[in-house]
Amino acid sequence: VLQNCNNQAVVSTQSTGGRPEDAMPGIAGVKQPLPPHPLNGMVNKTGGKGRLTFKLEEDSLWIGTKARTEKISMSNIKNVVNEKIESDPNYHIMGIQLGPTELSIYWVYWVPAQYVDAVKDTILGKWQTFF
Repeated sequence: VLQNCNNQAVVSTQSTGGRPEDAMPGIAGVKQPLPPHPLNGMVNKTGGKGRLTFKLEEDSLWIGTKARTEKISMSNIKNVVNEKIESDPNYHIMGIQLGPTELSIYWVYWVPAQYVDAVKDTILGKWQTFF
């Protein structure tokens, strides 16, 4: 649950420039498995273009931007949180917690709604604990 969604750590979708023109189509109310290609057309909290690549054979998640690609072992990701974007429920804001505190959350905007559960299941494991 994103109880902090309205705080400064999570900037509004408007300040990221709104939905990117190259955003993948989002479908609310549908659950789909991860596609065989990276999830792209998203932005980070500073408005930079981003993509998520799942390297299942390496058990890693690659967070890519124009400037760099960060390769993270999925076992090092502490939590994944999400909340639908009120102005466009076909998309979500997703936070990937890379360290021990909420200050280490990497925010991704315009994640297509149909892939949210698959992203969480892939990173945290199918039988994640719900708090």
